[in-house]
Amino acid sequence: MLSDYIINTPVASIIFALTVGLSIYAFSNPQIYGRMMLHPYTVYRDRSKWPMVITSGLIHKDWTHLIFNMLTFYFFGFALESLLVVQSGPIGHIYFAGLYVVALVLSDIPTIMQQKDNYNYHSLGASGAISAVLFSFILFYPRTMLYLFMAIPIPAFVFGFLYLGYCIWASKNARDGINHDAHLYGALTGILVTLLLYPWIFRHFAEQFGF
Repeated sequence: MLSDYIINTPVASIIFALTVGLSIYAFSNPQIYGRMMLHPYTVYRDRSKWPMVITSGLIHKDWTHLIFNMLTFYFFGFALESLLVVQSGPIGHIYFAGLYVVALVLSDIPTIMQQKDNYNYHSLGASGAISAVLFSFILFYPRTMLYLFMAIPIPAFVFGFLYLGYCIWASKNARDGINHDAHLYGALTGILVTLLLYPWIFRHFAEQFGF
């Protein structure tokens, strides 16, 4: 049945292919950026432009931006979706899609409110949703070793605390053109959605440290 096919579709593969394809297409078609980038000034004043909140997460600034985000998504997105399917059966695919889309939206709302009067501000990239994926994964496997800068081994839970701390600092102090608020609120969304889906996850998290 069609419904069975849809619910068993590997969502991470679709997100990965769509994001890579649209990003590469946008690299050679600059007008796409104007249609798909998040423009808080416009979105705040025109409800019909709210799809930008989703479309802005499907394109990237350049190859470095795209490769970094997609590498992170590759290592954690596919693993998380498989984990959710193990936990919940085929509906785990839907849970994964829901987490990703909700994070795309919620990670951008603070930016929209902060930049609603700044006509020159634009934002793009999947970092908010990917932060949600990463932090959801960390809740399940807090002691997994991650590699900072692809070289320095660090437990996932330590990386998570450092990441949140840096995002909070950078959102107030950095002037690097990166939307650190999206990273922060994406990570918090990943924690919240995972907790709503699996209320036992914090107990599981604590048990990994003997509590």
